[in-house]
Amino acid sequence: MINKRLLIKNLLAHNDENSFYDKKQKLSLGSKEGKAKFIKHICALSNSNPDNNSYILIGIRDENNEVIGVDFFDDSKIQNLVNAYLINPPKIQYENIPFPGLPRYKVIGLVTILPNEEVSSLAKSAWKYPKGTIFYRRGSNSMPAQKSFQTRNTNKDVVKAIEKNASNNIQHTLDGVFYFINNHKEEYNPQYKVFKEQFVLCWAGKKINVKGDEFYSRVDIELINEQVRLFYSALDEVKIKINEHSFIIVEYILLGLEKNETRYPLEKTIIHFKNNGKLEIIKEFLFEPPVYDDTIIRHMYDNSNNIVYKLENNTPLSVTEHEDVHRLPNNYLICYLHGFLDAKEQLEKAKTYIKKLDDKTAYIKYKEVIRVLRKVKYH
Repeated sequence: MINKRLLIKNLLAHNDENSFYDKKQKLSLGSKEGKAKFIKHICALSNSNPDNNSYILIGIRDENNEVIGVDFFDDSKIQNLVNAYLINPPKIQYENIPFPGLPRYKVIGLVTILPNEEVSSLAKSAWKYPKGTIFYRRGSNSMPAQKSFQTRNTNKDVVKAIEKNASNNIQHTLDGVFYFINNHKEEYNPQYKVFKEQFVLCWAGKKINVKGDEFYSRVDIELINEQVRLFYSALDEVKIKINEHSFIIVEYILLGLEKNETRYPLEKTIIHFKNNGKLEIIKEFLFEPPVYDDTIIRHMYDNSNNIVYKLENNTPLSVTEHEDVHRLPNNYLICYLHGFLDAKEQLEKAKTYIKKLDDKTAYIKYKEVIRVLRKVKYH
């Protein structure tokens, strides 16, 4: 197995961006430009590496290779985005890699583009890139190619050597387990479990009991063999079930009006370990949103929009409105679920203000709500 943390270190140490790997400070898949540029780089790296993996590192400041990290990203539908925009799309995977020196809530995003012998091209226009465009890598740049472009292998031996140097071993695995346990407070009860005599999974979470039900908050789960974070939640609560073959998480979110909140199951994740040295991650969307009176929701929506308008125009907020800012993420999520589909855009207008608040709970909730909105949109 490849130790993904070692792989990232080797890629950063090997060279600057080149024809088999790229690095980005962040992904901006919410904008047309950001989405198009991501697709362009996937297309170019795939076409330039028909016989070997190629990579994109997310959370690296390009100028000096500084590792700054990004938020945990659990978008399992990112392959669908590639499939929608490319003819002959490569298979890709996005993994969250914890990294020394980063806070627990930050990771390096590792995008792996698997070998694809077919030439990829745009299936439809994306931002300023016209339909049919073929991209390839020239050094660190993704460039449009001629229609007669043919794939050529130039990186197979180099990438093979880099991946070999990142192979896992017993020491790396033990170091990973100790690193995980030592970097979690005792109250989160960090522990490990071995599946199929070869997979080492570490997890931590703060146990809470609600009316006889056992939940865990601030849950962190890592597959130590590859140094991949499989799950992370800052605010949501989860139930955990473990058997001989699987590690099962059911994620819940708190929703409600004012302080009358209820836990609703959002998504089930099954990490299933197989006898052939492989694992499978299965996700099942469970969410059935609450339904409230239309008059209440309309009032909530109008009040939230009024607060956003004042923030945009630097108009002082009342004492009550200051308190309501902390509930903006939750309120806009409820509004979105009741058909106010521009609630996400309205919430993003308040992002800068929320981020500057001394109490970071609202900003953490903002990020959690954006993640939930993305999942709801897909389903």
